[in-house]
Amino acid sequence: MSVSGAKFCVDRIILDQINLDELAQWQDEIQGPSLKEKIRDSMRCSVRCIWIWIITWIPVLSWIPSYSIRENALGDLVSGVSVGIMHLPQGMAYALLASVPPVFGLYTSFYPVLVYFIFGTSRHISIGTFAVISLMIGSVSERLAPDDHFLINGTNGSIIVDTEVRDELRVKVAATTTVLCGIFQVLLGLVRFGFVVTYLSEPLVRGYTTGAATHVIISQLKYMFGVSPRRFTGPLQLIYTLLDLGSLLPQTHVPTLMVTLVSLIVLIIVKEINSCYSHKLPLPIPVELMVIIAGTLISHYIGLRDVNGVDVVGEIPNGLAPPTIPEISFFSSIVGDAFAVAVVGYAINISLGKTFALKHGYKVDSNQEFVALGLSNTIGGLFQCYAVTSSMSRSLVQESTGGKTQVAGAISAIIVLITVLKLGPLFQELPKAVLSTIVFVNLKGMFLQFRDIPVLWKSNRVDLLVWLVTFLCTVLLNLDLGLVASIAFSLLTVIFRTQRPQYSLLGRVPGTELYLETESYKEAKEITGITIFRSSGMIYYANAELYQEALLEKSGINFPKLRKLKKMREKQAKKTRKRQMNEEDKQSGVLRELANRMVISMKNMSDFARARRHETDRECIIDEYGISTVDMDQDFQPEQISGKMDKHSIILDFSTVSFIDTVTLKTLTNIFRDFAEVDITVYIAGCQGCVVQQLERGRFFTDSVTKNRLFPSIHDAVLHCLSQSRRDLPTSEVTLEMPGATRL
Repeated sequence: MSVSGAKFCVDRIILDQINLDELAQWQDEIQGPSLKEKIRDSMRCSVRCIWIWIITWIPVLSWIPSYSIRENALGDLVSGVSVGIMHLPQGMAYALLASVPPVFGLYTSFYPVLVYFIFGTSRHISIGTFAVISLMIGSVSERLAPDDHFLINGTNGSIIVDTEVRDELRVKVAATTTVLCGIFQVLLGLVRFGFVVTYLSEPLVRGYTTGAATHVIISQLKYMFGVSPRRFTGPLQLIYTLLDLGSLLPQTHVPTLMVTLVSLIVLIIVKEINSCYSHKLPLPIPVELMVIIAGTLISHYIGLRDVNGVDVVGEIPNGLAPPTIPEISFFSSIVGDAFAVAVVGYAINISLGKTFALKHGYKVDSNQEFVALGLSNTIGGLFQCYAVTSSMSRSLVQESTGGKTQVAGAISAIIVLITVLKLGPLFQELPKAVLSTIVFVNLKGMFLQFRDIPVLWKSNRVDLLVWLVTFLCTVLLNLDLGLVASIAFSLLTVIFRTQRPQYSLLGRVPGTELYLETESYKEAKEITGITIFRSSGMIYYANAELYQEALLEKSGINFPKLRKLKKMREKQAKKTRKRQMNEEDKQSGVLRELANRMVISMKNMSDFARARRHETDRECIIDEYGISTVDMDQDFQPEQISGKMDKHSIILDFSTVSFIDTVTLKTLTNIFRDFAEVDITVYIAGCQGCVVQQLERGRFFTDSVTKNRLFPSIHDAVLHCLSQSRRDLPTSEVTLEMPGATRL
């Protein structure tokens, strides 16, 4: 049944805050558990409490006992094999971004995945290597272990880089950074700090990942063209690197470039086929694995390294690396980078996890995700892995191929384990250019985020500004400084928007109790003698003064001139009284009676002149401010609207105010005092209970400003003002009839 034609009418007394507290039975203090009770409850121990605590921190125990083999096993098996096949090329390719040998990318695709299987709460995301996080780790590795520190004398007097020693140190740096990153994540999760990601808005994250993808592309060009540019650090690093690469283009290694072009063509064509025929293909074609196998075979039989000088992966050891203790001496140099990786990795992980949770109807615990990701990084770092997070491409494959639980992740880890134990050495002849092209093509999704620009231009230009500034800061200032600058700018936009809200006057829609902006709604009309003022945002120290200035501007009252006029009248009255007293002192003797009569006559004349001056001054005020008096003998007309009349009331709509600070409290006190000086009463409407408590604690209420100035709604305040301005209407009860309505 449609309710569009339903009507209602409420017949009740006008409620101010005092009446409302009495009617609704306000509770001064809500009784909560005492500290003793809280401690006692926290110390209670039972089998059920222990079990709840265990499954909270080890979520796998909550669902693995009830795992349905019939419903989930086949989908998880197919999904796990598909994702495992993707882990192999992406793990080795993204290892180049992390500036470590490719085998460590395979380690990273194994250990953290198993840890997340135990502690994670998302059923569909695929934990492992990710381009942006790998690049952030790589920037730390290259900064602390640059090529310049490992130069040795080669044959024929040449100087070469000792790659074995360099890579060993870079692996230590990457693993140590990952351990510290994991520690940060675990600690933040334990203190329930999962909300920190809310400060990373979606435009900021998408702009940052797009800027980071630009860094990834530039970093892979040296492998794709077979050149060796210099390494630059600090702001504008990307620009300097790009210019150096441009100067080295004449030295491009042609065989490497040919490998790059062929790999790119094959990857792009097959990925487009996967995209266009995804609804017909039972599984996406594993083109990355196919390219890696083909590239390895061609390189081995043609001799790309020995004959043509193409740079290849090199030795890949068999088996797993034993755990190692991180280099604690590096902590002071990498603490900022580790924290940045922790926050960015968690932001990507939780956003992707919540997307799948919303789609499939389950809940992801943001704090537990912090702990799970932190343990994945901490334990992985001990086994020489680098930082991980969820991957969009692998997660989509895991979900689309039928994956229902993280069993699919465990199966993908087994695929990687088999490769590391038995098949690793087979990829020693794989050209690095092939891995670079895999990275290049997989970044397509990130660069498609440039489509956000026209969308944000139409929907929200402040978010567009955040996106663009984040992208430019990331590109120009590098990843760490770019993230800090982006977050700072994003917070500044929030502060600016709350500092400069929209101020408006409200008017009543005829026949209703609704009060809307007069500038936006034609039928919303101001009520004679009453100004209703609203701010679209909260009021706090940053905008309290602006709020007062906007109120003065909207109300149209000039306090300085009114005060000056009042002082002039008082001064004139004082001079008149003094002159009269001097004249009285000069009279004496037999003329006293005559003098008294003269003084009385002069006083009457002075009163008449003063009354005339008062009328003249009042006319001056009326002419200057457009204020006129209300005829109290006229009938009360609720629908009467903005004509020239005497303002007697101002109503402040506090429905958007959620707290009151000391600066706002002082501003409100000044507003009430200033308007009282010109005989205008200020009221507050829509004040929340917590705000009323803060006003009481701040000693806002006095003998002259009581809770009678507070009303639960604008309509209550308006009716009170109108009843106060009409002496012949009762102040306790005023009703406003709605035509054709039913009285409740």
